[in-house]
Amino acid sequence: MKDHIDTNADRKAWMGLLAKAPEGQVAALLDANFTRPDHTWLRPPEIGSVMVRGRAGGTGAPFNLGEMTVTRCALRLPCGTVGHGYIQGRRKADAEVAALVDAMMQTPQADMVRTHVLTPLADARDAARATRAAKAAATKVDFFTMVRGDD
Repeated sequence: MKDHIDTNADRKAWMGLLAKAPEGQVAALLDANFTRPDHTWLRPPEIGSVMVRGRAGGTGAPFNLGEMTVTRCALRLPCGTVGHGYIQGRRKADAEVAALVDAMMQTPQADMVRTHVLTPLADARDAARATRAAKAAATKVDFFTMVRGDD
């Protein structure tokens, strides 16, 4: 197996965070802390569908699970930085904000954007996961500690 260093790991992480954020949350964080930069559309927000593929057990042969609606766009900031936004569903405004944040994360403003937009998003995501995990843990049954009753 070859050693491979993923040079885009950070970008993949913030793009995933932006794509999974609740509706309007990225825009609220961005607008509360920054003035939206001017931009030129390379691809205005458009709605389409993608085929979702799966694997049985994570290792089996791939199969087409079904289609999913996505909104995508691409823009360029005046400094020449290009940002992309891909969002599940029909949310053009969220795709635009995701593309803006992606572009801003590639500029000298990246640390401020990370502090004021991405970190609060990650914290909210982690809190939601912890809440969901706590609810699931409350219903857990440990069968190995139950008495069988055949003594």
